[in-house]
Amino acid sequence: MAPPLLKLDAIRLTFGGTPLLDGADLSVTAGDRIALVGRNGSGKSTLLKVAAGLVEAQDGEVFRHPSATIRYLPQAPDFDGFATVRAYAEAGRGPADDPHRVTYLLEHLGLTGEEDPTTLSGGEARRAALARVLAPEPDILLLDEPTNHLDLATIEWLEDELQRSKSAIVLISHDRRFLERVSRATIWLDRGQTKRLDRGFAHFEEWRDQVLEEEERDQHKLGRQIVREEHWLRYGVTARRKRNMRRLGELQSMRQKHRTHRGAEGVAKMAASDAAESGKLVIEAKGIAKAYDGVDVVRDFSIRINRGDRIGLVGPNGAGKTTLLRMLIGDLAPDAGTVRLGVNLEIATLDQKRESLDPDETLAHYLTRGRGESLTVNGQDKHVASYMKDFLFKPEQMRTPVRELSGGERARLMLARILAQPANLLVLDEPTNDLDMETLDLLQELVAGFAGTVILVSHDRDFLDRTVTSTIAPEGDGRWVEYAGGYADMLAQRGSKTFERRGGREKAAKEETAAISAPQAAKPSSKKLSYKQKFALENLPKKMEEAGAKIAALETKLADPALFSKDPTGFQKIAASLDAERAALHALEEEWLELEMLREEIEG
Repeated sequence: MAPPLLKLDAIRLTFGGTPLLDGADLSVTAGDRIALVGRNGSGKSTLLKVAAGLVEAQDGEVFRHPSATIRYLPQAPDFDGFATVRAYAEAGRGPADDPHRVTYLLEHLGLTGEEDPTTLSGGEARRAALARVLAPEPDILLLDEPTNHLDLATIEWLEDELQRSKSAIVLISHDRRFLERVSRATIWLDRGQTKRLDRGFAHFEEWRDQVLEEEERDQHKLGRQIVREEHWLRYGVTARRKRNMRRLGELQSMRQKHRTHRGAEGVAKMAASDAAESGKLVIEAKGIAKAYDGVDVVRDFSIRINRGDRIGLVGPNGAGKTTLLRMLIGDLAPDAGTVRLGVNLEIATLDQKRESLDPDETLAHYLTRGRGESLTVNGQDKHVASYMKDFLFKPEQMRTPVRELSGGERARLMLARILAQPANLLVLDEPTNDLDMETLDLLQELVAGFAGTVILVSHDRDFLDRTVTSTIAPEGDGRWVEYAGGYADMLAQRGSKTFERRGGREKAAKEETAAISAPQAAKPSSKKLSYKQKFALENLPKKMEEAGAKIAALETKLADPALFSKDPTGFQKIAASLDAERAALHALEEEWLELEMLREEIEG
């Protein structure tokens, strides 16, 4: 087994009360792909900060290989002291790192590098931080929620980039599909301690359930054993005092173990408050359009949404998802076309930016809307402390201001409020942001089983596949198309892996940015491949293999740490050649993919 590059052993950390980390371990060797999972507030981010050297543990041992380079992606990057995004990203490089890699990363992450860090949106800040940590290609990458605020196109690009990376990776994410595709091992942080599964996240949930079942059986056996020992003490033979005292000591140890056992964390209880049934027609849009600064965000879109439909909206950031959503529910007037809402509609809305949260408002005041200490849920009065427990808040948090909550707690708080509101139309804009997987499971069941109608915007592919009955996606130039089924079904019908997106920063608009996804290339209409196309399809794999070999050779030359100091000009020439070869390989791959898809379409 390879020696570890990073090893945390028996890490203990507490901020008062129950320890956050209580004997947690983490071992990272070269090539590892580790998913670090656990409930919100379980200490995942703190453990990653201990690994990065940003937080000092109160007890335990930390080993970092002296020659290993470590880069950490925080949830909230600090841009202080940097005039541009490029300057921030380049600050993460070492003297021997590829000087062109920052340009490559910024381009693929949709940034120019000239942006002012103080004006970045949440998604842009996350992409800039990714460029900084990926630029040096370190020995270990510690990534805390790398997909937060990213659109689907960028998430899928990041998946491919991490799969190609030579770095060992430890990542925290609540995106199931992302974890399944990137991870090869899973570490579960639960009640302060870690358990390791040497398989990817796809196998985690079945294993976790088995571990919890075994733990429950063990606790039941221990309880029965305590009962037997207590019976023996009361009614058994009292001779042989030495042996009796030993058994009494063992009984006390068992009682202590049983009493101090931290049971599995509770599970939120989600249920939407019922409203009167809406009419069969919920929303009908005919030829609606919206443009900002002369750029079409939505053009000539029509849809009929009936009671019971669950509609998902997907697409790149800035494509116009929120604009289309707001037009459909009547919050934003279209420039052209008409929107007709059905009768008896009761709408509950979760906004993407959580803007309805006042940071100085207390949890109880927010949930009850300032109407005392009780609220009405499904026609019954319920004390706010009792309702808060359903969403994993403690009664003592009633007077806690919103500003002290984590991102996941804020998301749960907003869900608690909208689910208490009687509704037959749920409108959810990025509902999965910051939720842990257990809460995501419950939200998924709620959406899938909701008796009314649901319209949601999400970048979570797994969530979309499990919940929606149809998916609306952009096709470029303001055109939107509805596809039957979830995200995977949409891709199969659409005939492409993901969405095209233009480099550079999205243009800010009054209601939403107006950047548009690039239109798909038109497919040849012939019913058979031409001789030229057949020849290209047969020979492109060989050309791609040759280009790959050239790239590997150039990368080997650049890997020489002394090359830059000995021959700076030669280093620059090799780096430029490497960029050219990578671009050529990308063009070959695109050509081969288009021809292969055409062949499958003709043969299928």
